[in-house]
Amino acid sequence: MYANSQFSNLCGTVYTRGNLCFTPDGNSLLSPVGNRLSLFDLVNNKSITFPFENQKNISRIALSPNANILLSVDEDGRVLLVNFQRRIVLHEFNFKSPVTDVQFSPDGKFFGVALGKNIQVWKSPGLSREFAPFVMHHKYTGHYDEVTSITWSTDSRFFLSTSKDMTAKLHSLFPIEDFATVTLSGHKNYVIGAYFSKDQNMIYTVSKDGALFIWKFTSPQTLTEDDEQHEEMDIDDVEPELSKSKRWTISSRHYFNQSGAKVICSAYHASSNLLVVGFSSGIFGIWEMPEFNNIHTLSISQKAIDSVTINSTGEWLAFGSSKLGQLLVWEWQSESYVLKQQGHYYDMNTLSYSSDGQNIATGGDDGKVKVWNTMSGFCFVTFSEHTSGVSVVEFSKNGHVLFSASLDGTVRAFDLIRYRNFRTFTSPSPVQFTSLAVDPSGEIVCAGSMDTFEIFVWSVQTGKLLDIMAGHEGPISGLTFSPTGLLVASSSWDSTVRVWNVFERSKHVEVFRHTSDVLTVVFRPDGKQLASSTLDGQITFWNVENGDQVGTVEGRKDISGGRKANDRTTAANSSSGKSFNSICYTADGSCVISGGNSKYICLYDVKEKLLIKKYQISHNLSLDGIQEFLNSKYMTEAGPLDLIDQSGDLSDLEDRLDTSLPGTQKGDLSVRKTRPEIRTKCVKFSPTGRSWAAASTEGLLIYSLDELLLFDPFDLEMDITPSSILKTLNSKDYLKALVMSFRLNERYIIRQVYETIPPDDIELVVKDLPEKYIDKFFKFIAVNIEESPHLEFHLLWIIKLLTTHGKYLKQRSNEFSTILRLLQKGVGKVQEDIAKL
Repeated sequence: MYANSQFSNLCGTVYTRGNLCFTPDGNSLLSPVGNRLSLFDLVNNKSITFPFENQKNISRIALSPNANILLSVDEDGRVLLVNFQRRIVLHEFNFKSPVTDVQFSPDGKFFGVALGKNIQVWKSPGLSREFAPFVMHHKYTGHYDEVTSITWSTDSRFFLSTSKDMTAKLHSLFPIEDFATVTLSGHKNYVIGAYFSKDQNMIYTVSKDGALFIWKFTSPQTLTEDDEQHEEMDIDDVEPELSKSKRWTISSRHYFNQSGAKVICSAYHASSNLLVVGFSSGIFGIWEMPEFNNIHTLSISQKAIDSVTINSTGEWLAFGSSKLGQLLVWEWQSESYVLKQQGHYYDMNTLSYSSDGQNIATGGDDGKVKVWNTMSGFCFVTFSEHTSGVSVVEFSKNGHVLFSASLDGTVRAFDLIRYRNFRTFTSPSPVQFTSLAVDPSGEIVCAGSMDTFEIFVWSVQTGKLLDIMAGHEGPISGLTFSPTGLLVASSSWDSTVRVWNVFERSKHVEVFRHTSDVLTVVFRPDGKQLASSTLDGQITFWNVENGDQVGTVEGRKDISGGRKANDRTTAANSSSGKSFNSICYTADGSCVISGGNSKYICLYDVKEKLLIKKYQISHNLSLDGIQEFLNSKYMTEAGPLDLIDQSGDLSDLEDRLDTSLPGTQKGDLSVRKTRPEIRTKCVKFSPTGRSWAAASTEGLLIYSLDELLLFDPFDLEMDITPSSILKTLNSKDYLKALVMSFRLNERYIIRQVYETIPPDDIELVVKDLPEKYIDKFFKFIAVNIEESPHLEFHLLWIIKLLTTHGKYLKQRSNEFSTILRLLQKGVGKVQEDIAKL
């Protein structure tokens, strides 16, 4: 069952680099996250990450005007052609050099690609019968340096290109008699963007140094003396057809006057005449054209704004800042945020599921604790009280309190109702906390230290230190309470796992000895078994009552894989990343899932001690440790080509400056040439048993068991068909129709039968319902309650099922625990929505 988990969402990261793109209806925003794409539905407040991956980090995306075709281009120029509605990759293609911009024409028949100094225009696939998905229309040359942007005219007949050679050019898509390419020159720095006005009689060009030129298509006779001093075009560049009567000239110059800040990005909305400009200081401004009236100037972050875009109605502006991993959608008329999200600034270290599986808390090296909603994929609260990296986070059993342990020497308790830090626990002398455990009642919290090798026990009510448990001879790497709450197990680098009874006076300690350093320890959900992971790649299972070892899993070969760019040895002989630093039992205790410093996550069967499935969490070649074999052509005398710092070759002084402090390991991440390494810091199974999550270099990856697309009948017979079920339903034999629909197991039919049964007959149907269908019925209601408006109807069914079959459920509490938690999650979500009303 658990081997069927599929990638479902990516939280924890909202934007990494590249351009943002609104869908044509203006309600959703596409954002590149590493080598994946996330879609943020701003109206329904949900986020989805597409299942496909590019080979490397995405640098440009473009969506066709009818929202059918999506182009996603990575930093090497490899492009994926995607069916946007079905989210399926149709074709892969390589432009063979980095792409700086890609734009569809407004009629959707062509798209322009900026490659180096040239522009290639290709025919859009799927509009006519062709043998190749990509057919080139024409290649345009003329720029002397890299092209920075492409903008189409509204009638799709012309397009503007801007370049680092400080000019913009006006090209015609099809040959027009006596028309030659028009060059618009006069700027003193790179031209970032050029835009047509709505009537196409004006062109606005924006340069990096903060200058805006407005060009008009006028006849020379109408020029004033002042205008004639402006730069004009060379006669061969002017439209010869109209050269005697009309030409493009500068009508006015304007300056943004942001002291010292450079323009990084800009966007223009033709129908409302709005120009939005983002600066390197984190400030953005909105100007009304052509009068150049400043509507807003606001600072939204401390770092440069990398991408800005405007939706089709002109109401929402989207901003992305790659250095902070920040994504903002701003409604400029009401001056409010529609969306404000930011991932962890550095690595994500740890995660924890709430008891209903609805929320996930994460802690990172940036000292922040964030709580994410699994349904929407959004972060709804961030706690930034810690002053150093957060090593562990843990929810209390009731889900209202979140605990976190940090290397700053504090354990903090956060109230998730009022969103505040209400308790701070510290040790008598400062230590770094690396592990944390909370007992099931939420009264006691324990934390293990890195340097004194002691375990500290506090009371949550009073905040007082109750006990210090000493005995380990190495840093404490893991702590866990048993589900009964009487025992706490600790693992340490001294090769032992110790089981303590916190509430007894005798302080008897059971010691389980291992052959190597123990990295983590975890209890099975029933509390009768322990699993521990050691540095030599083994997972060892222990019987807690007898203290016996009941089995081991040799995982060294399963998890190892991936060679880093500067490794001297092959992936097979490398010693790093060959152990599990995080393990977790599934909700029913039948399997264990484990991850470590590699690209793999392994799922093992506990009873048989066998590997069931290996998940590769990413295929992103921009990360280190993805490839098994390195290509010798990327090896130079100075080392691997990827790691050679080429920032000294950049032409701009601000790009060459390294603003990170000397000696820092984690300075300015965008300047360092070391690539982030692929690794899994933490894996956890959801208490509902339907999904699991991994905190990795890529972000928070969520995998779930999605059975909606499968035809999976149960005890099916020849005479059970949709028509026979509806016939039985019409004859008012409700129980028989319900059982038949469960046997066919088609969700839409179960729903039709379920909603047709009158409320007065619910009790009779539940009384005679065979017990083997109860789990299917609960699962159906749990999924349906979130989507359907019939709230009282669902609650009537749940009450009758629980009261009538309560004894049966109690006898099989292990089997039904995950289903009941799923039901609790659904009811809780509805309760929250009603409470808001």
